[in-house]
Amino acid sequence: MKSIILTGDRPSGCLHLGHYVGSLQNRVLLQDDYEQYVMIADVQALTDNFEHPQKITQNVYEVAKDYLSVGIDPDKTTILIQSQIPQIAELAIYYLNLVSLARLERNPTVKTEITQKGYDESIPAGFFCYPVHQAADITIFGAQLVPVGEDQLPMIEQTNEIVRKFNRIYNTECLTECQAYLSKSSRLVGIDGKAKASKSLGNAIFLSDSKEEIKRKIFQMYTDPDHIKVSDPGKVEGNVVFAYLDAFCLDKEKVQDLKSHYQKGGLGDVTIKNILNETLQNLLEPISQKRQELSDDYVHDVLLAGSKKAYAKAQKTIEYVRDAIGINYFSR
Repeated sequence: MKSIILTGDRPSGCLHLGHYVGSLQNRVLLQDDYEQYVMIADVQALTDNFEHPQKITQNVYEVAKDYLSVGIDPDKTTILIQSQIPQIAELAIYYLNLVSLARLERNPTVKTEITQKGYDESIPAGFFCYPVHQAADITIFGAQLVPVGEDQLPMIEQTNEIVRKFNRIYNTECLTECQAYLSKSSRLVGIDGKAKASKSLGNAIFLSDSKEEIKRKIFQMYTDPDHIKVSDPGKVEGNVVFAYLDAFCLDKEKVQDLKSHYQKGGLGDVTIKNILNETLQNLLEPISQKRQELSDDYVHDVLLAGSKKAYAKAQKTIEYVRDAIGINYFSR
């Protein structure tokens, strides 16, 4: 049997090139070798967007279209909507009994995100407890592998702590520990050069951007502020255009030649931005074309079929969990 892998995204906006290099390309490759579940995590997204649910709901289909347009195949990968699997929420309730408030407070990933979001004493409980909910996401499908970045390793650690404690207390082996599948790709910097490409910061090139929007964003990119004249030597380090050429240009020798030329002087920012524009247009054109061919009815059918399949898988797990706890009163 194939190993089970779970991954997903919060539908707080469309996906961008950072997602493409960081996870989407890999998912297309993994779907041939693993039983892969890809979750559109709308419930998790509501933990810090609960006052604006339309921001989440209106992007569920957009994220699904991003998946399908890059080559994630619904015949190989189960694409599901988190909120349509109620067993996840039930399992999370049982898990909350096994985790102390102090343990949640020690989770470094949560601490970092609390600071980033500017929460003080008004941290929503749903947000604070989302690592427990994430543990339920992973274990409800019996996932053995979870693709994450290094900053998410504490989440995997906490998931496995919960699994071990549950199995020990209820004298069962119905839950399986998971392993992190670390991404080999470095994070893509935003077009402003100040932070990683992010939906919330608005500094990303989205997979659904038009040709005109892609070019506009490329020509906004941070380069070298001291490279005023074409003849001036330029810096490659911290230059966003070269960071994107490194990530997306397949001709690595050409990129190296461009870097050498830029560092010597005689190569203008407009020229390298035009080269990057051609590179990204060639990459994104087939993705854009595929996206345009996707009807809402087709996307609906994919999401419905995937969620039904995931529901059936989750139901088996929750039955095992209820049996272990002793609350499967009417099951014979």
